[in-house]
Amino acid sequence: MDAHVSDEARALARDCELVDLHIDTMIPPRLWGYDPLVRHRGAILGGRFFGHLDVPRLQEGGVSGAMWSLTTNPFRTARRRYVMFERNLARLRDLVARSGGALAFARDAAEYRRVRAAGAHAVLAAIQGANALEAVADLGPAAVPDDLLTRVTLVHLTNAVYGATSSPFSWLRRDRGLSAAGRHLVEQLDAARVFVDLAHIHPQAFWHAVEAHDSSLPLIVTHTGVRGVKQHWRNLDDDQLRAIADTGGVVGVMYQTSFLSRKGGPRDGAMVVEHMEHIVKVAGEDAVALGTDYDGAITPPRDLRDGTSYPRLVQHMIDRGWPTERIRKALGLNFLRSFEMLRPG
Repeated sequence: MDAHVSDEARALARDCELVDLHIDTMIPPRLWGYDPLVRHRGAILGGRFFGHLDVPRLQEGGVSGAMWSLTTNPFRTARRRYVMFERNLARLRDLVARSGGALAFARDAAEYRRVRAAGAHAVLAAIQGANALEAVADLGPAAVPDDLLTRVTLVHLTNAVYGATSSPFSWLRRDRGLSAAGRHLVEQLDAARVFVDLAHIHPQAFWHAVEAHDSSLPLIVTHTGVRGVKQHWRNLDDDQLRAIADTGGVVGVMYQTSFLSRKGGPRDGAMVVEHMEHIVKVAGEDAVALGTDYDGAITPPRDLRDGTSYPRLVQHMIDRGWPTERIRKALGLNFLRSFEMLRPG
């Protein structure tokens, strides 16, 4: 047990709704047969890259629900990407089925509440990189049966037919905005009441997506840092933060140290809270959320190296003087309000 975490922090993490907007825990099973239902000794390589999470550690960390992301190799053909998405979704279905009731899908806010009342962790199925769907003309029930899909991140680390990435790969593309196909995808996602996630997207494409989006629905950025704390191509500026907040959406702060740590700043998990505090300052405390990116080939701050450390993040919030209600909002209530707006059930 971490002696630096108070009983107050542990109780708050356990008793509140704690929703992680981005976990990549379906990647390790594809790489080496990692079983997320088995408790592992800890994150591999000292907490670098993978092995941050499994279901027992999610439960110990107090995580009520999470967006379980499915990522597809962008260098496959469009048809093969969709085939692999179907295969990865089948793996997620199998994981939920094998969990013995520890996991259950939540398609909307009402189902989330039912899952939590039953004592299960709520699985919100998500896609990272819409190029997985490039071969699909219609995002209707045939494309994703059972209405399981709750979120699509438009682009990932590479450019796509839909638009440009925020990564250095954007320089391979003359037009760094959102394409006509990207605008159409935003409209399709809005019609299906699926969250449009603007993590990873180039700033030009970000603003094109905002223009194409139905402003009565919440936009979301699931895992990012903010430029007001650390200048980095992966992070959002203040105008982008306000644009998300204006729709009733939320911005999840991630755990990748290189995106968060500033010169002279904290070297531990307090760096995550610094980025959250900037979101609160610029866009209000209803706009902040958490999206760790655990198991997404990241290196978290030294005291947040695996899924048992969510209470440690709560301790940092307490230490920085956060009121309890703000902590509850950031950990889950803000996202659940947005989920209710988009998919009440």
